[in-house]
Amino acid sequence: MTSQHFYPIGKLGTPWNEEDKKQWLDNQQVKRSYQTEVLDSLLPLTSKFDLVQYGALPYDEQRYPLYAAKTRDWDDSKPTVLITGGVHGYETSGVQGALRFLATQAQDYAGKYNIIVAPCISPWGYETINRWNPAAVDPNRSFKPNSVAPEVRAIMDFIESLNTPIFAHFDLHETTDTDNTEFRLALAARDGNTFDEWEIPDGFYSVGDAGNPTPEFQKAIIDSVEKVTHIAPADEQNRIIGTPLEQKGVINYDKKALFLCGGFTQAQYVVTTEVYPDSPLVDDENCIVAQVAAVTGGLNYLNSL
Repeated sequence: MTSQHFYPIGKLGTPWNEEDKKQWLDNQQVKRSYQTEVLDSLLPLTSKFDLVQYGALPYDEQRYPLYAAKTRDWDDSKPTVLITGGVHGYETSGVQGALRFLATQAQDYAGKYNIIVAPCISPWGYETINRWNPAAVDPNRSFKPNSVAPEVRAIMDFIESLNTPIFAHFDLHETTDTDNTEFRLALAARDGNTFDEWEIPDGFYSVGDAGNPTPEFQKAIIDSVEKVTHIAPADEQNRIIGTPLEQKGVINYDKKALFLCGGFTQAQYVVTTEVYPDSPLVDDENCIVAQVAAVTGGLNYLNSL
């Protein structure tokens, strides 16, 4: 549904200038702690994994170091699996799900795979509960060479430095009610566009790659998640967030054309998970468990090949 909505920054129909972006940034506030909620869970795992600091955000390098964990006994003959969370910092279960998988499940799969987990790509966004970075740039539309987003440049450079092909990539996300009430509304204002409101799906769904949809892989993820939480139904037009349904709980995006995180590697198997934390049927723990189930369901399918 296309409609006019007032956003308190900028002029209707006019893209933001630098003063508008500054006004937006001035309105942002730290609401939670990256140190307490992410690093304090990640750093103790050095007894089990190799922890690599692959960069730091220029906004505050001391406050926002960037870390990834790697399974030990790295073996170039094994396929490599990448798990990313927090590309959109406000999507909490993506970050916490990546950490939970690392702490509880990753070692179970380390015999067959090299595993890399980057749990919080956008820690400033995590602290301020934001989709964008401080420059009002969406990292998840910025996975391209010479990206303007330092969050993106850091993780892309790190993965390239490993000099190993990525076999599978799980990018952990959420779809929230604030997509309609804040983030997509701000996007329309920033770009001088009208706001296209979509129906927020109640439940989990996954986003495959339109260029390489891997339907059986996606089905295995949905089947695994359905054991712990409900799957989002399609709307009356048989769509989820405006995109045609491919199979139960699955839609596809052209990840490379949209410069999404899920498209920056040449992985054979790619999924973007989408948890719905605002459903009355779930709580925070259930959302985290659903993210872990998505990863293990996908890995168990790959084990069967």
